[in-house]
Amino acid sequence: MKKNTIGRVLACQVCGSGGLTPILSLGHQPIVQEYLKEEGLHEPEVTYPLNAVLCRKCGLLQLDYIPDPKVVFPPHYPYRTGLTNMLIRNFRELADILERDYPWKKGDLIVDVGSNDGTLLSGFKDKGMKVLGVEPTGAAKVANKNGIKTIQDFFNNKVVNYIKKKYGLAKVITAANVFAHINDAPALAKNISNLLDKNGVFISESQYLMDIVEKLEFDTIYHEHLRFYSLKPIKGLLEDAGMSMIDAERISAAGGSIRVYAKKGKWPVSSRAKDLMRKEEEAGLTDEKTLLDFAAKAYEAKNDLLALLLKLKKGGARIAALTSPARSNPLLNFTKINDTILDYAGEKKGSPKIGLYTPGTHIRVVDESRIFEDQPDYVLVLSWHIGQELIKKVREAGYKGKFILPLPVPRIVNLK
Repeated sequence: MKKNTIGRVLACQVCGSGGLTPILSLGHQPIVQEYLKEEGLHEPEVTYPLNAVLCRKCGLLQLDYIPDPKVVFPPHYPYRTGLTNMLIRNFRELADILERDYPWKKGDLIVDVGSNDGTLLSGFKDKGMKVLGVEPTGAAKVANKNGIKTIQDFFNNKVVNYIKKKYGLAKVITAANVFAHINDAPALAKNISNLLDKNGVFISESQYLMDIVEKLEFDTIYHEHLRFYSLKPIKGLLEDAGMSMIDAERISAAGGSIRVYAKKGKWPVSSRAKDLMRKEEEAGLTDEKTLLDFAAKAYEAKNDLLALLLKLKKGGARIAALTSPARSNPLLNFTKINDTILDYAGEKKGSPKIGLYTPGTHIRVVDESRIFEDQPDYVLVLSWHIGQELIKKVREAGYKGKFILPLPVPRIVNLK
C-alpha cells in the first residue's frame, strides 16, 4: 500500500488503490482557520490545492492533497467546540447513549481524539468516567484550565504508548469530527485499536457523504477534512486495523454526520448499519456519475450565489455575513465573495476570530452586535446548515432586514 501522509495524494488514503477519479475542483485555497491580523493583509498567503477525488475501488471521496497537519492545526487554531450549542447538545446525547448501551464502571477511562476544549469529555466526567483528551492546538490549555486532563500533542503511536503506560487501556475512545481529519488513516485506525480495551467501544463522528450530496454541502470540503466517508470505506478501514463496525447511525450534527460504533475483534454488523449501506448503494453514493452530478450542481450554485450578491450590491444594498464558520471560507474563496461584497462577518460574542480577517477573502470579523446596530439590508447566513435556528435568534434579537441562504439553492428569505 502506498503511504499518503503529506503532499499530493497518488493512492487512496484508505485502501491504497491508485485508481482516483477527479470529481470537484475548488481551486487553490488557504487553510480555513488561518484568519489574519490586519498586518497580515499586506503579506502573501499560502494556498493549497483543494480538489475532491473518488477511489474507484473502495468508493472513498477524498482530497488529492494533504497539507502538513502542523499548518492545518497550529497552536493558535481559533475554533472552540464549546461555542457551538449544537455540538454541546450532541455530545451530551452521546454520553447518555453510551451510558445506556455500552455501560462502564465508574473510573473507567475514556480518551477523546482531537478533544479541542474538552466539551465532549465534560459530559462523561459528570457521569464518573476518568477522562483524557489528546489535542494538538492551544484549545488543550483551555481544557486543562477547565479540569479536563488533556495531552497537547497529535494523536500518534508515541502518544498511545504513553497513555497505555500511564493510564492503561481505554474503555471508550471517541473521535468526533476528527476521524476524517488525521492523515495516514490506516495508522490512525491501528493506533485506536492498540489503545482500546478488548471490551471497549470506539465511536467516530464524521461528515456523512450522503448528507453532503443530498444537501449540496460542498462547503464542507476543505483541508481539515481529508476524507468524506460513506460506510463501505469506514468498514474496510476498521477491519484492516482489527476492529469491526458494529453499528452506525445518521445524526444531525454539523449539517449531517455519520456516527459509527466499533469494537475489537470480529463482531456482526447491526441491521441499522446494514440498512444504511443498502441505502447508500441504492443512491449510487459512491458512483462516479452521482458525484459528478453533485459537482455540476456545486458549480451552478457558485455562479447563482455570486450573481445574486452582485445584483444586490449593484442596487446599493449593504450586505453583511452572519457567523464565520470554517465551512464558510471554502465557499467564499470558491465564489470569490470578498470584502468588496460583504461589509463584515458577525461572530458570536467571545469568539477568538473577532478582530481578525477571513483567509483569502479578507472580510473583517466583528461582534455580531454590529449587525443589530447597523441594520444592513441583507445578511448572508454562512452557517446555513443551521440557518432556521440562527434566523429565528437574530430576528428575535432585533435584526429587521432580509436573510440570504447560500445553499443548496441561493435565495432571499424574509422570515418574520
